[in-house]
Amino acid sequence: MKLFTVVFSISLTLSLSLISSAYAIPKAPFNALTINKAIDINSDNVTNYDFEGIVKLSNCSGSLIRLSGQPMSAKALVLTNGHCFSSGPFGGMLKPGEVILNEASKRSMKIFDKQMKLFPITASKVVYAAMTDTDITIYELTQSYDEILKKYKISSFDLDTVRPSLGADIDIVSGYWDRGYSCAIDAFIFNLKEGDWMFKDSIRYTDSCNTIGGTSGSPIIARGTRSVIAINNTANEDGKKCAVNNPCEISANGTITTIKDKKYGQQTYNIYSCLTPDFSIDLKVPGCLLAKPSVL
Repeated sequence: MKLFTVVFSISLTLSLSLISSAYAIPKAPFNALTINKAIDINSDNVTNYDFEGIVKLSNCSGSLIRLSGQPMSAKALVLTNGHCFSSGPFGGMLKPGEVILNEASKRSMKIFDKQMKLFPITASKVVYAAMTDTDITIYELTQSYDEILKKYKISSFDLDTVRPSLGADIDIVSGYWDRGYSCAIDAFIFNLKEGDWMFKDSIRYTDSCNTIGGTSGSPIIARGTRSVIAINNTANEDGKKCAVNNPCEISANGTITTIKDKKYGQQTYNIYSCLTPDFSIDLKVPGCLLAKPSVL
């Protein structure tokens, strides 16, 4: 969970200077909702990416996603990381095995339109959140997809229904930092262990997606589409073994590998395995792949 591991300074001209720094508990460098920094619209980090529907949280990135077949009249959903569950400066580090399901949660966010203008949105509920097997939070907003489209001219991303392919070209777009990264899927990791947390079937990127602190929760988008296939969540910062901010790879036969500077994301197609016909998440659905609390 590397997203909060930077220190920042903002000059009078609102330029940013980043210095890498690790914390035992990830700490947000600033509240992104209260800082209006200048965007270099000529930068490739901006112009090469589609920001429509990208979400800025106080301590993370996110995206407006719509489930396949979900009606436009439904309350809209925002996808971010499980460790972004809290809006506090230390994130929302859910405990291993902890699952949040259909819990009221009011949270302010901002969403980008096609011109990178920001508009306010508000979550009213956590539909699902966990840091076991995966690292996701799904928020339900007070507004429907139709209302957001009509008021702000913002369309959602589609959440892909199938497992992505090895070598697929991807974009990772961060609302926290107003920038994007391009690379490809380098490998699928059987188990990714970070501190007390274990993630299954994680995605490792090729080196050109050099994500930094604040990019956690960013959607991983199939290049050239508006289809979210996974979610950015962590990196090995110092080459340490299986520690916080230093995840290790564990193969099916138990071999442990640590690769400094490698970046990782979590797949999201498994959300569909737990859906009911009305697009609610029911962890009792046969074949549901999402982590479940110890008592259902």
